[in-house]
Amino acid sequence: MQIKSFEDLECWKACVEVRKFISSLIKKFPSSEKYDLIDNMKRASHSTTRNIAEGYGRFHYKENIQFCRISRGSLFELIDDLITAKDENYILENEYSEGKMKIEKALNILNGYINYLDRAEKNNELRLTINNLWQKNL
Repeated sequence: MQIKSFEDLECWKACVEVRKFISSLIKKFPSSEKYDLIDNMKRASHSTTRNIAEGYGRFHYKENIQFCRISRGSLFELIDDLITAKDENYILENEYSEGKMKIEKALNILNGYINYLDRAEKNNELRLTINNLWQKNL
């Protein structure tokens, strides 16, 4: 499939699934967590998709990679938040496991995308170097 938008990226789609899961999960948290854990989990889950979208819109490999790394950091932050929610008995063990599984899937796909961007950048630099050398020899 050809990628025409960030919405076509598998890493973005996986992060959407994480965001939806977190959104449904935090609805069960006590209101005392509204400005702490709930707010943090909501912002971190939104950060995962927003940063992939913003990086995609930059059109430069290094910038795109940097935004994907921010997204990756937010995914790890969500794992820590799930641990906190489990420790505070806001979620059950199976909810924690399901959330962690979704996050790990998103991390694996996102890491693959970051590796792809890194290779594409290096291949592009190599092509430019070869073209410059070839033109100098004309």
